[in-house]
Amino acid sequence: MTSTDNSPGSARAPKPAAKDPWDLPDVSGLVVGVLGGTGDQGRGLAYRLARAGQKVIIGSRAADRARSAADELGHGVEGADNAECARRSDIVIVAVPWEGHAKTLEALREELSGKLVVDCVNPLGFDKKGAYALKPEEGSAAEQAAALLPDSRVTAAFHHLSAVLLQDESVEEIDTDVMVLGEVRADTDIVQALAARIPGMRGVFAGRLRNAHQVESLVANLISVNRRYKAHAGLRVTDV
Repeated sequence: MTSTDNSPGSARAPKPAAKDPWDLPDVSGLVVGVLGGTGDQGRGLAYRLARAGQKVIIGSRAADRARSAADELGHGVEGADNAECARRSDIVIVAVPWEGHAKTLEALREELSGKLVVDCVNPLGFDKKGAYALKPEEGSAAEQAAALLPDSRVTAAFHHLSAVLLQDESVEEIDTDVMVLGEVRADTDIVQALAARIPGMRGVFAGRLRNAHQVESLVANLISVNRRYKAHAGLRVTDV
């Protein structure tokens, strides 16, 4: 019979070194689908990622509309209806209008099963005083996506980007950080790496999906900044 020596002087295995938060995976070979790819935000993201060498498919309810937009973007972008876009992609960015968010995801639950989904939808309202944040019943657009897509790996990112800058061909770099939220580190690492494919951009982990509401809501503040200063404001996280 053997015994274990638990005395203070007994040897212990060293703890593994903490993972470098900037040691991110190679995502260059992954296919990125953009649902809502004919809208300003989706179109801009598709353009930037394709320009950086990523394989991109944009989706729309109408396949011919998606193909027309893809031809205009160039850089190898393809167009398809939403279902085909979801099926053919490894990562699917959701950039549809908030009003159609739930309906779109419900219709694509099967096609999005097993996929890494990146929700960048901002639930906002507008009145004479400007933009203001809405709070979905689930807490945020990202949490609504997670509830509607139980078999998908849902993350949240790309909320604070200027669609004008994304689509401006004369702009070489997008000088901003992207706040990335999710439940599984391997998934958020992939999204951070995807953001870093765009020159000037950096993905920064910002918490779990329960913290997505304030990230989505901050867009209302950025809209106010942009209107006052005639700018296309983004964010930079300091000291990381």
